[in-house]
Amino acid sequence: QVQLVQSGGGLVQAGGSLRLSCAASGRTFSSYAMGWFRQAPGKEREVVAVISRSGGSPYYADSVKGRCTISRDNAQNTVYLQMNSLKPEDTAVYYCAANPYGSNRYEYWGQGTQVTVSS
Repeated sequence: QVQLVQSGGGLVQAGGSLRLSCAASGRTFSSYAMGWFRQAPGKEREVVAVISRSGGSPYYADSVKGRCTISRDNAQNTVYLQMNSLKPEDTAVYYCAANPYGSNRYEYWGQGTQVTVSS
């Protein structure tokens, strides 16, 4: 069983920056593709960014492309989401999730952290 613990959310003014962190338990972190998702009130959950097991081939939603960077440190069992030039429309609960090797879905999820961007 994998536990994902998130940190780094909070309140920030438009144009500011935040870095979200997601630390995983276990000894097989490097076998997980990792993703960041978000869900705003009244909206469906959407993918924000995805990173491969080795850290290559990152994917970004068009809404955050150029403003966000996903990275991982397998030695620390941690994935990060650096968010710059934040906009009020980025306000949401952000979740990290792990997709184990051989799985067809994200099986493990963090507890979620609120990001609020004020205008």
